Amino acid sequence: MAKKKKKKVPTAVFKVQGAGGQATPAPPIGPACGQHGVNPGQFVQQFNDRTKHLNGMPVTAVVSVYRDKTFDFIVKSPPAAVLLKEAAQVAKGSGIPNKEKVGKVTDAQLAEICKTKMGDLNCHGDMDAAKKIVAGTARNMGIEIEG
Repeated sequence: MAKKKKKKVPTAVFKVQGAGGQATPAPPIGPACGQHGVNPGQFVQQFNDRTKHLNGMPVTAVVSVYRDKTFDFIVKSPPAAVLLKEAAQVAKGSGIPNKEKVGKVTDAQLAEICKTKMGDLNCHGDMDAAKKIVAGTARNMGIEIEG
């Protein structure tokens, strides 16, 4: 009988957020990797290679660490708030979003953001549900949806 190959089961899973293509082993990435036994320099190099097309936009990586101190990671899409700020061309959201509006986003821009975020949203591929989720984020930032 042939031996069954055992699945690699991660001993730790953690999230870290860094600038796409421009991450450094400085905090918060270095300490998060170090406490789980991952070489921060090696992680940052692989992270920057995979995210160089994002040019400094913050992205989250879900890192799985295995018993032999190897690791792999999944890069998520940028946060909806960052994409909305870029689309509305504003520096930051409103402090009082129900009274003070800081920008506007068209329905087409909203759909484009939803396409980018679709894999990370809890909407099972439904574009209308994705639009509602991202529109809620926009509303909480003081950004109006046109159209």
